[in-house]
Amino acid sequence: MATLFVARSLTLQRWAAEVGLTKHVYKVGLADGKAEDAVKALNDAAHAGVNDWKLLKKQDIDPADAAAPLDRLAQRQKMVDPGYYPKIRGATGLVKVKIANVASQMLVRQALGGADATPAKPKPADIAAYLIGNALGG
Repeated sequence: MATLFVARSLTLQRWAAEVGLTKHVYKVGLADGKAEDAVKALNDAAHAGVNDWKLLKKQDIDPADAAAPLDRLAQRQKMVDPGYYPKIRGATGLVKVKIANVASQMLVRQALGGADATPAKPKPADIAAYLIGNALGG
């Protein structure tokens, strides 16, 4: 079973904000086994030069269609080019998220769900759900 996961590193987010990317940079990846093991491997390998990766959300997907979610996400979201920034050279799967898009989607879902549509500040779990939804075509 393949698993699509979203992780974040506070150290990487602080660095990304300092260099002008945005503080909303997340890692989206695929794991053949457990997502927790994949995040542990990210920390052990110091992926993107940091070792404080935390798993935010995971979703089991069909292993035969494992590459499609990442391709779909790359079409919908801005992927960070690891060749452009020396600190993250070789670190693939980093996504730059526009927080306004996440907030807008949350507001529309609240309105369609019949709840009072009040703007809410997206939390990391909301951003992870947004990224997985975009990757899976939702």
